[in-house]
Order: sequence, then C-alpha cells, then structure tokens
Amino acid sequence: MKILFAGPSLSGTEFVPLCSGEDVLLSAHELTCRGPARCGDITHAVDQGFREIGLVDGRFEDVAAVWHKEILYALSEGATIYGAASMGALRAAECYPFGMIGIGEVFERYAFGGLEDDAAVAQVHAPAEFGYIAFSEAMVTIDATLERAKAAGTITLEELLYVRAAANSIFFKERTWQRIFDNASLEIVDVAERLKPHVCNIKRHDATLLVETLTGQRPAEEMNQHGNYFSSWTLNETSQWLKLKI
Repeated sequence: MKILFAGPSLSGTEFVPLCSGEDVLLSAHELTCRGPARCGDITHAVDQGFREIGLVDGRFEDVAAVWHKEILYALSEGATIYGAASMGALRAAECYPFGMIGIGEVFERYAFGGLEDDAAVAQVHAPAEFGYIAFSEAMVTIDATLERAKAAGTITLEELLYVRAAANSIFFKERTWQRIFDNASLEIVDVAERLKPHVCNIKRHDATLLVETLTGQRPAEEMNQHGNYFSSWTLNETSQWLKLKI
C-alpha cells in the first residue's frame, strides 16, 4: 500500500485532493493521495498499513509539523519513506542517515549544500478546495532561477546577489515574483524580462521525481544514492512518543 502527502508543490495535478480530509485513490498507480501532512499523519498512515510513503508537503504554522519520530517509527516498521521538495526535503535531510530516502535538488541542498533555513521552502497557499494554489514563491525557487540565469549569462554574480537579497528581505507570505521584480528594478535594468525565461519551479520538479519513484516509473535505487549511516538502531519509545502514538 502506497500513500502520498502533497499540496502546493503538486497543485493542479491528479495527485492533490480537492477536499480537506478526503483521500484521492488513484487505482492506476495503486496510490492513495492526501493533503499536506501534519503531526501524527505519518504514524496514522503506518498504522493503516501503508508501507511506501511519499512526503512532499507538510503543515507547520497552524498545527504541529510532522515529527522526526514518526519517520523513525515508519522505518522501524519496515516502511519505505521518501521525502522531497518541501517538508519532505527537510525531514529527509534530517533522517536519511536512518534510512529515509531524499529525492531531488532541494533535499541535496539541505543535506549537503549548506542550506539551513527551514523557511526557504515555505509558501502561503489556498486550501484544498482551491487546489492548494501557491500565492507566494519559495526561496529555493528564487535561488534555482537565479542560478540558471547566471549560468546562461543573463545576469552577473553581483546582480544575482542583489536580487537574492531583495527577495530574502520580503516576508515569505508576501514574496512574489512581481514584488521581487519591483524591488530589484530600482538597481537592475530589465530584471523581469531577463529572469522570466529562467524561472524554475524546483519544488514541482523534485515532487514529480518523488511521484515517479513512488509509482514505479523511476527505479527507487536510482534515487537512493546516500544509503544509511545507522543501519542498526532501535526506536526509543519515549513518553511523548507514546502520547502521540495513542
């Protein structure tokens, strides 16, 4: 049994529920799809019998986020759990030494590229009934876009740093490309026209890789490049964990 937790990173696709609290069952992929995961959702999925779990998006502001302990619990029960793009990339960067499989560029940046700010993947978005459409841009998307523009020779390193600083100064809920272009245009000529061809939704890209892996379209071994640092460990059932488990 396979399950995917996703929202804004895959908005507009068949993998995202359009009603809060309800599952989408994709029989062609033998996959259950739920919205962004919150604390307890991974544990509940394991207890329901799911043994392949894809974590893309998660809730974090109005409720407690997915616990690392839940992921360790899933792994201890023999489940395979993938993480990418957003909350999934964060938890994979923290839990891959125990066996969680991180997928994509965002995961790589958190795990090995020096990215530390959890808010770099944060976005504000609509509820399920409106398809989890994102209203803001994540900093990982800004960074990926700027790096591609720099590689193409469209902007200089100095301009890249200026635009990045302008974007990072905007609160994540208000960070849109238009706000960024308006701020950067004070110093950089034709910044919007120069950057738009290179806009890269890296979260969507990574989430798609995870879906392809979860549905068997891409070999799981191809994604699991880092292995386990701790191949033998025992889940410590602390009192706080038991409260969540119950």
